[in-house]
Amino acid sequence: MKPHSLFLLAGLLAAGTSLSAETLSEALSAAYRTNPTLAAARAGQRANDENVPIARARGLPNADLSGTYSENIKNASNSFTAPDRLIGGQVSLAVPIYTGGAVRNSLRAAETRVKAGQDSLRGAETDVFAAVVGVYMDVLRDTAIVNLNRGQVKVLETNLEATRDRFEVGDLTRTDVAQSEARLALAQSQLQGAEAQLDTSRERYIQLVGHVPQNLSQPPALPNLPASADAAVDVALENNPDLAAIAKSVDASKFDVRAARASRLPRIQAVAQDSYTNFLGSLGSGIPGLAVSQQQNSISAGIQLSVPLFQGGAAGAQIRQAQARSGQAMEQLIEAERSVIAQSRAAYSSWRAANAVITSTEKAVAANTLSLEGVRAENSVGNRTILDILNAEQELLSAQVQLVSAQRNAYVAGFNLLAAMGRAEARDLGLDGGALYDPNANFERVRRKIWDWSSDPDPQPVATRTVDTATQSVEKAP
Repeated sequence: MKPHSLFLLAGLLAAGTSLSAETLSEALSAAYRTNPTLAAARAGQRANDENVPIARARGLPNADLSGTYSENIKNASNSFTAPDRLIGGQVSLAVPIYTGGAVRNSLRAAETRVKAGQDSLRGAETDVFAAVVGVYMDVLRDTAIVNLNRGQVKVLETNLEATRDRFEVGDLTRTDVAQSEARLALAQSQLQGAEAQLDTSRERYIQLVGHVPQNLSQPPALPNLPASADAAVDVALENNPDLAAIAKSVDASKFDVRAARASRLPRIQAVAQDSYTNFLGSLGSGIPGLAVSQQQNSISAGIQLSVPLFQGGAAGAQIRQAQARSGQAMEQLIEAERSVIAQSRAAYSSWRAANAVITSTEKAVAANTLSLEGVRAENSVGNRTILDILNAEQELLSAQVQLVSAQRNAYVAGFNLLAAMGRAEARDLGLDGGALYDPNANFERVRRKIWDWSSDPDPQPVATRTVDTATQSVEKAP
């Protein structure tokens, strides 16, 4: 946004702005740290990270321990050696040697989806930031509109008093008084509507940022806006996080197809087993005076080959299903590409249009200001009516409201343009408040963990609650 285009909005807010004014960067930082949508997306990505060690586990050794204790309540009448009781245990080990590529491709698919999830998380950050910028500018706009309407009410109150005084001395008619009263009533109703809209915007601000807006300051100029729609599209196709996430999902789906094809191939694994049984002195020999060992132990090891011959069509169905999903992902990539192109072009057009509206409306405000001064001067010499003054005042107010609305629209459209281009992420905004969240740190932490008893502390909420914030109600003008 051009610096001069903020002049009216800054002037209307200056009276309520103090040295402790909250900046847009501070609002974005607060949302980055405490917004529940963003916190949930990060937790979801951490869950996605765990698919990698889960996929890797299918290719690692598997060991089991089992134990048994049993009592033979009644033995067959012709069984002279059956034990009355026994206790036993067994340890088995299976080591996958060849899985037809199932483990390798499943692992690659999981790793690729982690990268896709990280890009999706970037997109979630951008969406939250765009929403915060929008509501931040809404609060600024609505505050300015409330101040404009309050000023209009004061002007019309003064006009009404002057009109009544002139009516008392016979200079004006009862019609002039009625027109002034009607315009004042209309202005008061417009003020009430503007105050309600400001309350709504402030509540939305609390929802997104987590605290009540306090004396919001004017935002800084947006950097690196493109010179053309085509330039915006070129950058967006390279950097848009949602597009990058879907592109990686396409790659992951191809690994899924390869993993599904492995279900028709032979599997080889090394197996070993150690079993122990103790009959606890209850095993008889069947021959009087002949004792037998009450303990047994056996150890076996070998290679196990499994060759699928017929699976009822399940393997073919799984392959076709994976292929169909891969095709679905490809179509979704084209859909996302179309969407990014459309969003970039539309945001660029909206940004350019809003700036053009600002330029035109600034001229309208200046002209209406001059017109109002002229109408008042002409009214003083009898060439203009009270209605002419009221109309000129309303036209000036409408132009001023349109100007602050255009200023808001231009800034939001510019930020949305940067978001579509992939240039509105935390790393682009210079946020205060410490190091940025790094989703890859958790991925590297868990990707090679193989200990079954490893877990994290019970999760605790990161986002702040807003149940204790007061209901927003604009302080009424005295």
